[in-house]
Amino acid sequence: MDTDDQFSPVPTTPGGPRSNMTSPTGDLEQFEDESAIFGDLSQDIDRMEESEGEELFGDNMEADYREMPELDRYDLGNLDDEDYDDLSPSARLAAEDAMRQRDRERGIFRRDDRELFYDKTDDDQDPRAKRRRAEKAAAGVLDDEEMIESIENLEDTKGYTIKEWVTMVGPRTEIINRFKNFLRTYTNSKKQYVYKDRIRRMCENNQSSFLVEFPTLASKEHVLAFFLPEAPTPMLEIFDEVAKEIVLSMYPSYERVTNEIHVRISELPLIEELRTFRKLHVNQLVRTQGVVTATTGVLPQLSIVKYDCKKCGYVLGPYVQTQHAEVQPGTCPECQSMGPFMINMEQTLYRNYQKITLQESPGKIPSGRVPRSKDCILLADLCDRCKPGDEVDVTGVYTNNYDGSLNTEQGFPVFSTVIFANHLVVTDCKKIVQSLTDDDINAIIKMSKDARIVDRIIASIAPSIYGHEYIKRAIALTLFGGESKNPGQKHKVRGDINVLICGDPGTAKSQFLKFIEKIAPRAVFTTGQGSSAVGLTAYVRRDPTNREWMLEAGALVLADKGVCLIDEFDKMNDQDRTSIHEAMEQQSISISKAGIVTSLQARCSVIAAANPIGGRYDASMTFAENVNLSDPILSRFDILCVVKDEVDAAQDEHLAKFVVSSHIRHHPSKTAEVSDTEYNENNLAIPQEILKKYIVYARENVHPKLRNMDQDKVANIYSQLRQESLATGSLAITVRHIESIIRMAEAHARLHLRDYVQEEDVNMAVRMMLESFVETQKYSVMKSMRQVFHRYLLYKKDHSELLFYILQQLAQDQLTFMRGTNSSDTVTIGNRRKRSHR
Repeated sequence: MDTDDQFSPVPTTPGGPRSNMTSPTGDLEQFEDESAIFGDLSQDIDRMEESEGEELFGDNMEADYREMPELDRYDLGNLDDEDYDDLSPSARLAAEDAMRQRDRERGIFRRDDRELFYDKTDDDQDPRAKRRRAEKAAAGVLDDEEMIESIENLEDTKGYTIKEWVTMVGPRTEIINRFKNFLRTYTNSKKQYVYKDRIRRMCENNQSSFLVEFPTLASKEHVLAFFLPEAPTPMLEIFDEVAKEIVLSMYPSYERVTNEIHVRISELPLIEELRTFRKLHVNQLVRTQGVVTATTGVLPQLSIVKYDCKKCGYVLGPYVQTQHAEVQPGTCPECQSMGPFMINMEQTLYRNYQKITLQESPGKIPSGRVPRSKDCILLADLCDRCKPGDEVDVTGVYTNNYDGSLNTEQGFPVFSTVIFANHLVVTDCKKIVQSLTDDDINAIIKMSKDARIVDRIIASIAPSIYGHEYIKRAIALTLFGGESKNPGQKHKVRGDINVLICGDPGTAKSQFLKFIEKIAPRAVFTTGQGSSAVGLTAYVRRDPTNREWMLEAGALVLADKGVCLIDEFDKMNDQDRTSIHEAMEQQSISISKAGIVTSLQARCSVIAAANPIGGRYDASMTFAENVNLSDPILSRFDILCVVKDEVDAAQDEHLAKFVVSSHIRHHPSKTAEVSDTEYNENNLAIPQEILKKYIVYARENVHPKLRNMDQDKVANIYSQLRQESLATGSLAITVRHIESIIRMAEAHARLHLRDYVQEEDVNMAVRMMLESFVETQKYSVMKSMRQVFHRYLLYKKDHSELLFYILQQLAQDQLTFMRGTNSSDTVTIGNRRKRSHR
C-alpha cells in the first residue's frame, strides 16, 4: 500500500489531481484552501514540529500496528486475574480521597487529562489554565490544592479589604481551622484545657455562650485578633460556627437545647467613651462603659423566616432576617405569583431582643456638658442581664441604622447609630479597687496607722472652706458609710448615712455638695427646684419607635452604691419630697405604672442642703419651725447640721485672712507659693487622688463587725434623748436614731481600716448624734442640754479650743451686760480686748 492510500477517505479538489503528501515536513502551503478540512491536523503537526519528540508520521507508519506474537503477551507475574466486587459510590469516593491525600503528601497534584502535555512550569503558558484561575478568583472559589498553598500567610490580604478577605473561601477556611485549633489546644499555666472546660461547664448549665479573652486570643492567634476589630460581623459569625461545631462534636444532642452557640469577646484593651464615637468607629468592634437609664421588655425577633404562598401553599425560604430591613420574597418559585405571602409560624425561628439606653457615667461627664446616650441592642442570652441604674461594660459592634424620621427632619440622609452588644457585664467599684497598684495599697495601709488619720481626712474634706469641722466630720462618715445588713434575706437594714445641712445663706452649703461630687467614687448632683418626683425616682414612657413602654431611671437609681446630692431641698414640692421616703430608708424604689410592676435598687446616701424659712435661721425657734420639712423626712436623716452665720470679730478676722490667702494661693497666674504654716488644715491635708483611693479601698475591703459593744451606754443615751425630746417638744427620737449611732460607729471604724468596732468608735458616734440633736434646739434649751450631755459632747475635743470657747462665752455675756448699762464697750481678758459693736 502506497502512502496515498492512507488519505483515500479525503475528497480531492474538483478538477485537480490528489495531493501527494510524502512526509509531514513537506511544504504545507498547498493546504491553505483546504484549511477547514485539515485545520485540526495542521495544529497537531505544528505542535509536534515544535516539540523535540519521536517522528510519528513517516513511511510505513502502519507497520507499527502489525501483529507480533512474541511481544503480544502478558507477564503472568504482573497479571492480577482475581475477581473483585464492584465498589459502591461511597467507597469509590473514599478511595479517591485517600489517593488524592497520598498524592498531596508526595507533592503530586492531579490534573485533567488534557493538561498532561504540560509541565508544572507550563501553567503560565496555558491560556486555558489562566482563564480558569481568573474565573475562580473572581468568583471567590479556590481548589483544595490552591487553598492550602495560598493561605500560609493569612495576614497578606493581596489588596483586598479585611472584610472582603475574610469572606473568601480560602481565608475563611483557614480562619476556621486556626480558631478550631485554638479552642481545642489552648492550655493555661497549669496545663489545663481552658476552653474545653468552659464549653463543658456551659453545656452543664444549659447555656448558649462562653467567653474568649481578647488578650489570650492575641497572644496565640495574632492574625485573628488583628482581623476581629476590623471585620467583627463576619469574624464573629465564623467564631460562632466553629463553636457550634465543637460543641456538637462533644455533645451531639446539644442542638436540642439551643441551636445557636455564641462566642463572647471580653477584655478588649481600648475603652471608648460614648461621646468620642465618630465615623471612624462605624462597623468596628468597640468597648464602652455607661449607666443603663432605660430598658425595653424582652421581645421576640425574627431570625430565620419561612413564608407560605397563599395561592399554591408552597413554603418559601428560609430567609435570614437582617437588622436593617424586613426580608420578603418577590415571587413564588412554584406558581410564579406575586403573593400574598404569610409567615409560616411553625417553621420560623425567633430570638430574644431587647434595647437598652446607655448614658455616660455621672463622674465621667466633663463639667458643663450634657450627658450623651446611645442605644444598645441585646440579643439571645444577653437579654435581661442589666436593669436601670446598673453601670455596665459593653463590647459590641458599632454600626449605623437607617432612620427615616432623621432624614425627614434633616432633609438629607442621616443615619442613627446603635451598638449590637457581643458581651455585657455589670460593673461596680470593684473595678476601681482592681486598678489600685501595690504601692497604692501599701501607702493606704501605712496612712491608716497614723494616729491623726481622722484629723487628716477631715482637713482634706473641702480644704478651701474655713472651719465647719462638724460638717466635714459628718461628710467623712457619709463617704465611708456603715455596713448594710440583711438577715435571712428578709429584713434589710441600710448602711448608708443620710445628712441634711441647713443654715444661713453664704455658709458654703452648695460648695460642700460640689466637693463631694468630685471626691465620691459615684455621685449624682441634682437640685430640688429642677427635680420632680419621677426625676428623682423613676418614670415610665413610651418608646417612640415601637410604642413599647420603657422604664427610665431617676437620680436616686443612677446613684446606686454612691451618693445622691440634692441642693435646695426645701424648694421641692411636698409630693415630690414624699416620693423619696422609701428610697432613703428601704433603699428601693417601687414602680407600678402602665402595667410595669417592679422594684429598682437605690442603695445610696443622700446629702441634702436646705435654707430655713425666711432665709435666716432663727435660734429662738426649733429646727422643725425653721425648716419646712415634715417629721417623717427628718427622721430619715442620720445627721442634722445647722450652720449659723454668727457675728464674731475674731472669727471673722480669721475667715477673711483665710479667704484672701486662698485666692492668692490659687490664682491662675501666681508667681510665688504662699506658706500654709499658719493653717493646720493645709498641713494635714491628704492629696485628693489618694483620698479617693483611700475611700474606695475602705468601702470595698473593710467590713467592721460589732463585738463587745457597750449596749448599756447606747440604751441610756436613747432613754435620755427620748425624755428630753418629749420635754422640749423638739425633734422626735425614734429607733432609727439607735441605728444611726451603729452606722456612724461602723463608719468611724472603717475610716481607721479596722475590722471591729471599738469603744472609741461608739463614743464618737454618740457625740455626733448628740451634737446633731442639741444643735437643732432653741437657744434657751441648748445650754441646759449641753450641761446634761457634756461628758459625751466633750469627747476628744481640743481642750485649748474648749477653753477659748468658754472665755468667748464669758466675754459675750459681759459685753451684753455692759451694753445694757451703757458702760465701757471694751472688756479685757488677759492681754486681749474685745470690743462691743453697737
